[in-house]
Formats: sequence, structure tokens, C-alpha cells
Amino acid sequence: MLLLRNLKPFFRRKSHYSFGILSRATTLPGEITSEFHEICCRRTFWSSTSSCNEMIGLSSSNSRNPFFFHNVAEFCTLLGQEKADELLDNAAATSGSDRGKEAKYTTREMVDFTQIHINKLPRVLIMGRPNVGKSALFNRLIRRREALVYNTPTDHVTRDIREGVAKLGNLRFKVLDSAGIEAEASSGSVLSRTAEMTGNVLSKTQLALLLVDARDGVLPMDLDVGKWLRKNAPGMKTIVVMNKAESLDDCDGTLASAAGEAYRLGFGDPIALSAETGLGMAELHETLRPLLEEYVLQNNLCADEEVQDNDSSSEDMECKLPLQLAIVGRPNVGKSTLLNTILQEDRVLVGPEAGLTRDSIRAEFQYEGRTIYLVDTAGWLERTKQQEKGPASLSIMQSRKHLMRAHVIVLVLDAEEIANTRRSMKHVEVVIARRAVEEGRGLVVIVNKMDLLRGKENYKLYKSVTEAVPQEIQTVIPQVTGIPVVFVSALEGKSQIAVMNQVIETYEKWCLRLPTARLNRWLCKVMSRHSWKDQAAQPKIKYFTQVKARPPTFIAFMSGKTQLSDTDLRFLTRSLKEDFDLGGIPVRILQRTVEGNSRTSTSSKNKQSANRMMERVVSDKRTILAVENSSTT
Repeated sequence: MLLLRNLKPFFRRKSHYSFGILSRATTLPGEITSEFHEICCRRTFWSSTSSCNEMIGLSSSNSRNPFFFHNVAEFCTLLGQEKADELLDNAAATSGSDRGKEAKYTTREMVDFTQIHINKLPRVLIMGRPNVGKSALFNRLIRRREALVYNTPTDHVTRDIREGVAKLGNLRFKVLDSAGIEAEASSGSVLSRTAEMTGNVLSKTQLALLLVDARDGVLPMDLDVGKWLRKNAPGMKTIVVMNKAESLDDCDGTLASAAGEAYRLGFGDPIALSAETGLGMAELHETLRPLLEEYVLQNNLCADEEVQDNDSSSEDMECKLPLQLAIVGRPNVGKSTLLNTILQEDRVLVGPEAGLTRDSIRAEFQYEGRTIYLVDTAGWLERTKQQEKGPASLSIMQSRKHLMRAHVIVLVLDAEEIANTRRSMKHVEVVIARRAVEEGRGLVVIVNKMDLLRGKENYKLYKSVTEAVPQEIQTVIPQVTGIPVVFVSALEGKSQIAVMNQVIETYEKWCLRLPTARLNRWLCKVMSRHSWKDQAAQPKIKYFTQVKARPPTFIAFMSGKTQLSDTDLRFLTRSLKEDFDLGGIPVRILQRTVEGNSRTSTSSKNKQSANRMMERVVSDKRTILAVENSSTT
């Protein structure tokens, strides 16, 4: 028999046509051999099965050359040499003692990751030099296209730490996408600041995936990243991943040579995969599973989660739903600084450079017992020919997508620029505000950098800005009255309470529901105080009710053909906002016509029933005779 005992794990990751490992000359018992021979004849091993059993398939031509297959959580992959030898030893032992018993080869899941709270999941950091496919692997693991992916060898697309929940088979863990690391970056530059942020995140992670480009091999920059990782996290468990390996194969030796270069990093056996096509994800699952299970069992996360589930009540979860909050605005107005101030941590990269944020970073935090998802978007720019292509166009599209998902939108303005230009909002900011109103979102305006207007020499300028901005915003956006305006300085870090209180207040108004009886009592008072030019042409509202919230939507049921004019609708909308304190959110009023009154409806029903009786009399001979006899008597 041919012996291949020195095969490394990476040699079988690209073999599409032969996926068996010829092991030592040890045969299974006759009963087990025939049983698995029947399984192999009935089933194909390329199809994924629901069970997680270890299957041993035997070739139909030669039953003495066993091939070992492992179905790992919806993946079909091969067993390693050590695992195959262990199964053969167990099979040989059972053949001598329990030959008559049925042998079963099953793998039992030690940890159910779906039962662990999302905040307690283990954290895995994806890192490496620029342009090796870190964001592509991040999107593959979370099964969504959240991170920006663009081929820019001379530039960095990812600059902030992006976090998501990875779903790899039956594994669940938090995966973090980091910026490309350049160890020789100058101090104070953007690259040095991103490397410093990555180093801070390393202290809070349990595993690291070091990505290299399998096509280019291990470059000197990859070796520098390995040295940087040992310096900043000496005890970190690191797994080397050779990405972009879809074009490499075992036959021509390209995969073996790339793996040999990967050993130079000194982090053990590499894993060959392709984040773009999904090749090699089964081997990644097989490598990560024991490490993640060991971390969960050592920290006893499953037991803690059971206690939390028993204490939590469903009523609290229904009362306080998660709030989606998006921070939007032009570049370099302080959006990222405001997000760090709200979170009270350095979550995103900040600096004096305009357009520093490219990805829309999503962060989760708790405020007064409520879960809030905060999104920092890239700066909105007017479209130009240069921005139609490249990372800038992707950033704008991503910002618009998060604006559509948000419940409350925070529009950030620059106080210093307002004072210099004598104008509160530019065209781009007006477009953002109007789009938020059209989509029915709550709107809060934040005037940032107010610390630059303080002092005795800027007292008049400070006062004029605080008075002129709310009036000008109301003039530019007349569709929504009472838009809240908050004047803060995010750099000082003292504006969290003022901003979040206004956001929570706007969100509660956005979710408000009013009872129908209260609305109709309000309607009688409003209609009586409104001056109608022609009382005969006055529209008659039968009743007024709210059909939905988020945003508040009302329906006026009209009697007759007279409809509410645009002036009447504006009057009712303004009265609703003033009487029920609905400023800062869009209010929608629809009209429905009630056809006829109750008398006409009952008479029409009687006519229809009479016509049906006449049809019965004509069609039934017995009924006709009964009617004639009754008439003669």
C-alpha cells in the first residue's frame, strides 16, 4: 500500500479531484467494512449533510484502502492524518473486544455558540499588510457586504476597526476588520495612528488571523507585520492564512511553495483559502473550533448566559426596542469626534485630515437601559467626475444606505464655518435634511465646534450663531417645524448627555401613538377655531385616527365629495405638532372617503335581498305554486 504519512494539512486544501488520504495498512473489522461500504455506494461525499458524524468511506474496488472524510458543521472536508490514525486504532480495539456491537463514529458538539450572548462571544482580529483581502474575508465571515472592498495597492481603504458577528458553520464569534499595518510608518501619520488603534484592540481579542497574499508570497512587509505582532501581543494565538489561493494547485507545486514561505513567519501551519470564492473555509472552521471551544469552556460563558436568560423578562425587551442612530454631515465637521464622545472611548480614527472616515462604522452601546446602534458615516460630498469611481463613490453609497436604515438622523454642522460664511446650511446639508424628512426619519441638528466661538471677542458672534441657525433651518426646511438644534463642542467631551437626551426625546415622539377618542376630541376643538371662508364648502371629517407610528401617520375619513385642501392639511399638521409636541419629526395625514350613510346602505341591502327572493321564486316551481295559493286565499 502507498503510504503518505508526511502530508501537511495545506496540501489537501486545493485538491478537487482526489480527496482521500492513504493511511497505514490497518483494516477495519469485517462488519464495519461492509457497513461503510454500503454507505459509500449509496451516498456521495461532496453533498453536505445535516449531521456532524465522522464518516469513513471505502473504495468499492479495493476495500483495504480506506479514505477518511469528516463532515464538519455543514462542511465536507478530510480528516487529518492524526485523526485518521486515531479512528483506525479505535476500530482495531473494538474489533477484538466488542465485535458483535455496532460501532458508531460521532462527534458531539461541546459548545452551542448560538446560546452565548453576543457581547460575550470570543473575538477574532483579522490583520495583515494592506491589500491582502482582510475586508473580503470579513464580509465572507459575516455573510454580508458591509466592509468596503476596492483594489488600491497604493492606498488604504479600511482605516477604522469594523466589528461584526461571524457565522462559520456552527461557530459564532466576533470578527474585527483592521486597517493595513505598515511598521515603518512615520510617527503621527494616518498609518501610525491606525496601527496604534489596532494595537489597542489586540489586548481585547483572543485570536488573530494574519493574512498574506498567496500569489505574492511572503514579502518583507509581511515579516515586519509578524514582528510587530510579537512585540505588541507576545502571547496572542495567531493563525497564518494564505488568501487568494484559488489559482494555486498541488500538482504544479505552487501551493506547496507558498506554504513553505508562510512558515517563515513562525506561527505554525498556514491555511490556504480564498475569501472571494469561499475555498478553504472548512479548514478554517476545523482550526478555529477547538480554540474557540476551549476559550468558552475556560470562561464558563454558557453557564453565565443561562442565568441571564432566566432573570430577563420579555416585557422590558418589548418596551425598549433598539434605536438606530446615524451621524451624517459634510467632511471634517466632527462626526467621528462626536461618536467617540458619545461612546466615551476612541472607537474611530480622528484627525485634522478631511475625508478621514471611509467606512460606515457601526457601534452598539447602552444608554439609560436602552440599546442604541450608532453609525458614523463618511462625509457627504457633491458628485464630481472624480468621485464616480473609486472608494469615494462606495463611501457615499454606503452613507446613503445607512441613512435609509436609521430611525433618528443627527446632522452635524460646523459652527466656525457658519460664522465665516454667514450661512447655516450648504446645498449638501439641505439635501441630507430634506431626504431625511422625505423618508420619515427623526431629525436632530448638532452645531459642533462651538468652543472656537467662545471668549469676549467672539461673544456677539456666538450669540448671533445661536439665534440665527434655528430660524434659518426652519426657513430652509418648512416641511418639519420645531427641529431641535443642539450647540456642542465634541472635542471637549462634555456633550454626550445633551445630545443623547435630545435624540431619545425625538425617538419617543417618532414612536408616539395617540388614541382615537383623544384625537377626535382634539379635532372638534381645532375645527371650531379654524376660520372657513365658505361654511357650505367646509369639509366634513367623520372621524380622525392614527394608523401607524414611526413616523406618526393619521387618516381623516371624509363624508361627502369635499376633500381637504393643501392649506387645510398644513393647518391640521401644524396643529398636531403644536398640541401634541411633535416637533422635529415628519407627520403624515392621509384622506379616505366614506361612501354614503347608514340608511342608503341598509336600503341597498334590502333591495339586493328582494332581488334574490324573486330569482328563487322564478327558478323553483314549488315556490311559485305556494305563492299562487296564498294569493287566492
